[in-house]
Parts: sequence; C-alpha cells; structure tokens
Amino acid sequence: MSESARPTLSDVAARAGVSASTASLAFSGSGPVSDATKQRVLAAAAELGYAGPDPRARSLRRGRSGIVGVVLEQRVRTAFLDPVKIQMLDGITEGIAPLGAGLLLLTDVGAVDLPLVDTTGGVPATPALSVENAPVDAVVLIGCSPRLSQTVAALRRRGIPTVAIEGAAGSDIPEISIDNRDATRRGAQHLRDLGHTDAAIVTLPLDPARTRGPLTQALEAGSTSDTASERLRGAREVFPHATGRAAAASSIEEGLEAGRVLLADPANRPTAIIAQSDLLAAGVLQAAEELGVAVPAEVSVLGFDGIRVDGLQHDLTTLVQPSVAKGRAAGEAVVRMLADDDGEPPASRCFTSVLHVGETTAPPRAG
Repeated sequence: MSESARPTLSDVAARAGVSASTASLAFSGSGPVSDATKQRVLAAAAELGYAGPDPRARSLRRGRSGIVGVVLEQRVRTAFLDPVKIQMLDGITEGIAPLGAGLLLLTDVGAVDLPLVDTTGGVPATPALSVENAPVDAVVLIGCSPRLSQTVAALRRRGIPTVAIEGAAGSDIPEISIDNRDATRRGAQHLRDLGHTDAAIVTLPLDPARTRGPLTQALEAGSTSDTASERLRGAREVFPHATGRAAAASSIEEGLEAGRVLLADPANRPTAIIAQSDLLAAGVLQAAEELGVAVPAEVSVLGFDGIRVDGLQHDLTTLVQPSVAKGRAAGEAVVRMLADDDGEPPASRCFTSVLHVGETTAPPRAG
C-alpha cells in the first residue's frame, strides 16, 4: 500500500493476519471473534490509520447505517464450523469493500414473527437483532435455508435491498447460484459409469423444521429448500429409485447419523452414497470406518462443495463450487443496488461446479 493510499479493511486484515470477514466482524462486534483476535485487528487498524466504518457518520450523510446484514441458516457458531460459509463471508466482504461497510450476522432461527417478552414481569423486552429490526442497509441471504420464504417476506415488509446466495427468492431479488442439478447429475453419472446401480442420498435440510429421517415422498414433496431439491433432482436423473436420509443440518455429525443407518445392514447396503455436502460426506466416511465398511471397495462416497474438512484422511470425490466467488458476486450486487436505489435489480448469476475425482469412488465389488 502506498503512503498516499487510503487504508482499507483488506489492508487491516492482511496486517493482522486474519481474513477480511474476521476483520469486519471484529469492527462490527458480531460473530465468534475472540478478544485476542479483536485486539490484534484493532492494533493493525491503528498502525495503518484505519478508523473503520462509522455507521453514525454515514447515517447523518446518507440516511444509512453503514451495515450490511448477512442471514445464516444456522446459529452463528454452527455456521462458523462450515468452511463453505466462511469462504462466502470472505467473498461478501471483498464484494462490499467499496461501501466501507461492516457486516452484521443474523440467523433465520426464530428471527421471524417471534416477539420477545420479559417473562419476569410480562413487560416487552428489548428485541434481539433480527431480520425484523436490524439497522441494515442491505441483506445477503447465505446458505441453503428451508426458511428462505419467511426471511424474504420479513425483508420485503421493510423494503430492505436483498441478494440471495442459493434459493429462488423472487424476480425482484437477484440470486447467486450454482448448477446444483446439473452438477449432481454429473457426479451421479460418474458413479453410474463406474458400474453402480444402487445408490443412496443424504440430503441437506428439506423443510423449515429441518426434519431428520427417511427420505419419504411426503418430505420431498414438501421441501422448501431449492438447493436440496435441485441436487436431489440431479441425482434422481441417474438413479431414479434411490432412497436415502434427510439431514437436519450440513454437518459431520448429521452425516455420521445418516451413514450409520444406511450402512448398518449388509444385506441392504447401497454400493454408493451421494451426500449433498462435503461435511455430510465426511460423516458418512466416519460411519463407514466405524462399521468396518471399506471405502471405496465396499461403498463409494460422493460429496459436494470442494472444501478441506479437518481430520478427513480421504481425498474426497466431490463437486467443487466457487464459494468465494459466489460471495463476492453477492457483495458486488449489494453495491450496485445501493448505488441505484430506484433502478432494476442486478442480474442473477449462476456459477459452474467442477467434478473432482478423488479416492472415495471406485467400481462396486463384484458379486
């Protein structure tokens, strides 16, 4: 950075040795940022002469808060265990850099139509920040939430400019998506080309209640998650009769639970499992190891995301998606929307996933 250049949040992040999203969260006070990390970020900012976003000054000048909200589908601490969400947050931070805005993390869990009451005296308590009341200039919906329609309805009531990462929210809301259906179809076809005919599926949450259990027709028909449904359709184009399990979250624990059920009975064990996220796939691999099922000799496992999962010893066969680029595109869309409040919403964008063939898929064992 030259001496005349104005320091940016990215400069502060580089000086502090953290990601741009962590630096933004340190300034906004939201998210699981340790005190030590926050102090390191603030020290780096002081060294560079970066004062951080000033919501009050911006509010006086432009009638804005200087804050962009990011709505996660899970609790914040849970979301920070998912590398995909961290990458998207980094991309969003890069995309909104021209605004000099901070990020405020919100969740869709209990955030809509849930009045808060002080149970000690029956007096309404100070509301927690949610999509209903957070002082934000715009919002990015991140994740594959089955509660998308509820969150969008709340934001529409407030007239908040919104961008969705994954999920068709309506023609007035730009969507940053990936080729969920076609990518999963290509992954499933890879399994078919290896000779598999019996595959099972582990899906992301399908309904607002995040029901865990067998993949029934009723659960599929009632799905409110575009991402999970599109990936399911892609798998069914190759394996139309595949059964499986619906997970309650994209996590290793949920994949382990599903894998234990799918692999428990040798007589009815599928030769391949298609997991709708790499975290779910990692859980399935743990279940296989726990049950003594060899991968890929006895069961092949396919994931989706292309992330590095801590502790995973296998080179996972997976669909690699550009998570940072998706987040950056969403952030750039927010910048355009705020620069032209009365204009047409930015065009939606769809990215392409790439099949990475690792060591967790192979032809099924003969006989």
